[in-house]
Amino acid sequence: MTSPLLQFLRFCTMVTEKKRLTILGLGNILLQDEGFGVHFIRWFSERYRLPEAVDAIDGGTLGYVLLDILATCEHLIVIDVIRLQDCPGSLYRFTQNEMEIHMPPPTSAHEVKFADVICKSDLLGELPEITFLCIVPEKYGDMGIEMTAAVQEKLPEMEKLLLKELTVHGIRPERLHHA
Repeated sequence: MTSPLLQFLRFCTMVTEKKRLTILGLGNILLQDEGFGVHFIRWFSERYRLPEAVDAIDGGTLGYVLLDILATCEHLIVIDVIRLQDCPGSLYRFTQNEMEIHMPPPTSAHEVKFADVICKSDLLGELPEITFLCIVPEKYGDMGIEMTAAVQEKLPEMEKLLLKELTVHGIRPERLHHA
């Protein structure tokens, strides 16, 4: 027997038309470089107009609220930081399978990480194809609303990486004239 919550979530995804692609920026903008994904989405959205079948979303630290976003797209591009032993500002592209080795194991409902959201989306049968575009932070977990220079100067490089990824999916955003 299926739980009422699972039935409701499946109903919600059935009545919502799926977007072809969603770009999701993750992170906490109050913790310096950890907010890169959110800062990038805001920066990119001021520079480009996306086709109707594509969304750019500030996912911040929304936890399980992100389930709806995952359930309503065919492909997801996640922009986030990744803590690796590499120079701050280093950029990486991972498929979902490649990223699994870098993600923490699922936790409890009180401490929701994006890995938990992916796990629940998969259990619901609503997991889209995911690509991760990540940057190594210089400052992680330190209070402050400004990104470090080493990370902030990588916005144009992440832009190129994202545009290349969108081209793979046949998507060409329109560059806004004022940008």
